[in-house]
Amino acid sequence: MKLEMQPASAHAAAARLVAEADFPTRWGPFRILGFELDGETAVVLRAPGRTRAAPLVRIHSQCLTGDVFGSLRCDCRQQLELALQMIAAEGEGLLIYEDKEGRGIGLMNKLLAYQLQDRGADTVEANEQLGFAADHRDFALPAAILRALGIGAVRLLSNNPDKIAALERAGIRVVERVPCAPEPASDFAREYLRVKKEKLGHLGG
Repeated sequence: MKLEMQPASAHAAAARLVAEADFPTRWGPFRILGFELDGETAVVLRAPGRTRAAPLVRIHSQCLTGDVFGSLRCDCRQQLELALQMIAAEGEGLLIYEDKEGRGIGLMNKLLAYQLQDRGADTVEANEQLGFAADHRDFALPAAILRALGIGAVRLLSNNPDKIAALERAGIRVVERVPCAPEPASDFAREYLRVKKEKLGHLGG
């Protein structure tokens, strides 16, 4: 089914729909949509059911090392799979997968951050030692995608208060925060989560 695209608000840039197609997965059927805005791209996996007034939404930043290679340094792959499972189980909602590797610093810088972590820095300290913010993302593209899809309120599947604040600033109401907290798969992941809670204010389950 072709989606009807809604105009973005006058004060905000509009995300452009590039392509869409059916996308079967092991969790169930989705539609896959590609968006771009000012040179940035993101993929949306959308469950095929009729969208509620406030659908379940996950904003997931690309993590090649975790999502693809199964790294135990983080819980990204576990969060991704849990989110897809929850969205599929509800039969509605969407996952926005944006190209923001390493909290927005890029893949090669992320590997440099790994190198610093091997020398004793935590994930926040490593980013800052490389000259970046602890979290270099702004979540403007996910907000623009939601506006383009005509979604003005969401139940956000996240532990990150910055995502909530960014969507609210962009005019997207977060009516509920739904925890995304799989059991850590390693001591590396437990330490990673501890730093996110203590230094970035991430919330628990």
